[in-house]
Amino acid sequence: MSACEPLEYEARLQRYVLESSEEEREVVVGEKEISEQAAIVARYRDLFSREQLAALHEAEDAAATDDERERLYRLRKSCEGGLVTAELAERDDRLENAILAARVPWRGERLPLRSAQARLAVLERYGDREELGRLHREASAAFNDERRGLLVEHNRLEAELSGEPDAVRRNEGEKGISLYGLERVLVETSTALDEGWGLLRGRWLDRLLGDERDEEPSSSHVSYLRRLSPLDALYTKERSVEVCLATLAQLGFAIADDPHIRLDLEDRPQKSPRACVIASDAPTRVHLITRAQGGLHDYGAFLHEAGHALHYAGCDPDLPYTYRMLSRDHALTEIYSYILEAIMREPGWHAEHFVLSDEEAAENAEATTFLEALLFRRYTAKLGFELEFWSRLEEDGGTPAGYSERLTAATGIRYPPENYLADMDSGFYSADYLRAWIRAAQLRSFLLREVGEDWWRRPETGERLRALFREGTRPASEEVAARLGYEPLDTAPLRAELVTVS
Repeated sequence: MSACEPLEYEARLQRYVLESSEEEREVVVGEKEISEQAAIVARYRDLFSREQLAALHEAEDAAATDDERERLYRLRKSCEGGLVTAELAERDDRLENAILAARVPWRGERLPLRSAQARLAVLERYGDREELGRLHREASAAFNDERRGLLVEHNRLEAELSGEPDAVRRNEGEKGISLYGLERVLVETSTALDEGWGLLRGRWLDRLLGDERDEEPSSSHVSYLRRLSPLDALYTKERSVEVCLATLAQLGFAIADDPHIRLDLEDRPQKSPRACVIASDAPTRVHLITRAQGGLHDYGAFLHEAGHALHYAGCDPDLPYTYRMLSRDHALTEIYSYILEAIMREPGWHAEHFVLSDEEAAENAEATTFLEALLFRRYTAKLGFELEFWSRLEEDGGTPAGYSERLTAATGIRYPPENYLADMDSGFYSADYLRAWIRAAQLRSFLLREVGEDWWRRPETGERLRALFREGTRPASEEVAARLGYEPLDTAPLRAELVTVS
């Protein structure tokens, strides 16, 4: 079959992404225990050929305007990604299905890996979390050889198709940034937070994990920490949706009534414990998926994913498909997730929805700052490890060297080395999260200045966000910084947010 013209290609790509995304959704939410992505890829194999890639590259080179060139660039990169997926889909499916089939023996049960991971968040006894965490880690690590082999193959194909053999430079080109420059600024920021972080860490690890905790607790306790489990009697599972919907309503977002956003809040054994949004076809089909377990993390996860859902469902339907669904990276949409999740760091939000005194509200808001600082420091260290991993991949084949050391030093929580592959997202997603952290803090500072201290419950904030959502995926994160009046790597607003210790 001959190559499609760009407009035809874009239309067929839309149909493929819809089918592929719906298949992904069914597996993620636990409706299916077998992934069949390979069959979908096979049906659309004509979209992902070297002939098609060459045709898109030729059209990109001949583009008459910068906007046309950018749109064709994104289509070409989608074709590259599809070629890699087509080549490795069956192998990816085998790994995914093996992980779904794996079981962890626990107190007379045989838990799916995802259920074991979810159980860690709710086990009350420190020793039980240590034991189940070890069992989960051992079961997950059994797949590391295949994970590593797939990473190497993905990298080989991406290098061949893009013409750029260096993974770091390849991703820098796609994101339009310097990854090493970003890491340098983030390390400086993290170091500037050391003293405040030490105070937060000591206070909240004692409060949340108790006297029996190790000086460096293992990462088996992180999901329990993120849930703020000792406070779960206040931040109940039953109220999470109600409170989050009310929070969004104050900004003018009636998300439960939006026909374009489909909420999946059910608890299923094979449902991933990690909340997510799957935009199958923005703006008309956007899935918001959470698995509530009780505790404040349910509220944060819902608000975070609501940011993604509102962004995709709020884009201008008249935009070309490329600017509704395709982006160079994920740093833009993560801004909107982070700014809505940041509402939980406002003492007034805690006081309003949970009838707390000012002192109690401030203390619980500080707990969310502790968690935010923990994750920021973890991801800064993770980016440093990933830069090292990819820069030496050709030499050592992909070892965990530096993973445990970097993350443990940054957080004071022990991250076992065997987690390094399960913890690695594709395409330097860690850098996208970190850019969004910077940008969301800049956006919050802007809203404080332009809207007021109660920005988190003002319809004016919703209107300003809605205007950003309408642009879809077109702008880069760094363009948003300029509109807010900041340099892209200005971390002063972020430092101000994360060093507040009473």
